Amino acid sequence: MAIQCVAAQQDCSRQLRAAFHTESFLEQFAGWLSSLLRAYDFRGFQFNLTRASASIDALSRPKKVSVKDLRSRTTLVVTLLTCASAASAPGADFLNTYKGTPYHDARYQGGAQKIPGKVMCAYYDLGGEGVAYHDTDAKNHGSGELNPADGSYLNEFRIGEGVDTSYTKFKRDPQIDDNPYDKVTPPADLLYVGWTVPGEWFNVTVDVMEAGDYTADLLYTSNRGGAISIDANGQPASGSLTIVSTYDPADPVAWRQWHHWNVAPGLAELHLAAGKNVLTIHIVAEGQMNLATFDFRKAM
Repeated sequence: MAIQCVAAQQDCSRQLRAAFHTESFLEQFAGWLSSLLRAYDFRGFQFNLTRASASIDALSRPKKVSVKDLRSRTTLVVTLLTCASAASAPGADFLNTYKGTPYHDARYQGGAQKIPGKVMCAYYDLGGEGVAYHDTDAKNHGSGELNPADGSYLNEFRIGEGVDTSYTKFKRDPQIDDNPYDKVTPPADLLYVGWTVPGEWFNVTVDVMEAGDYTADLLYTSNRGGAISIDANGQPASGSLTIVSTYDPADPVAWRQWHHWNVAPGLAELHLAAGKNVLTIHIVAEGQMNLATFDFRKAM
């Protein structure tokens, strides 16, 4: 006889059903619940199994589910008594009240940036000072200042906002971002956030394909080293992350110390829920960093 199992969120927005053969119920049921928890990042499960008992790993990152003491081979009904819905999940209050929106303009219409994938720092959220970002002054020191306002997309990118932005420049004399002191060569015309100062931050809304642990590589430059941190949905997620300096005394051009590009592999490891998340990048120490992309992949 098949055993019907149903799991539903409190708000009834999602129901998941499965049927198992009684001969291997314990193994199949445990596997089903484990995959459900991983896929949907539910937390705090409590199940009532008629004529059976179940133990559920209630850790914040559940990995295993076990079922024991099966006393009957008749049909069992699984009832979800409590399940943390989106409203009670960690960071839910932040998501419910956050007024920022994913970046878009005439050229970029991709919506929330996707994880796994590369997250562009310059595509930080719309919403302005105190909502989508905090900057120490209201002027963009890249667009319209370093890069003259000439009507071009790159030179005037987000020119009216406080976060300082610029882009990688190739085939200039002297060389700028395609210089021989790069640790890695970045793409040409790549937008980035620069002129960073401790205490500043910016938000990026992302769309996570699957709940789980993710690792991110950072493409950056840093004249003197420093530290950043990342929040997820208003909650600390990474701790302080050390940024290694890309200063190279062999470079004879002083201002080019801000243009020695490098990749920090596996810099950040985050646990993210499926769907919408808002990442907050904090400048913690030193500053003077150019932040281009976080390349997210599932952790091994």
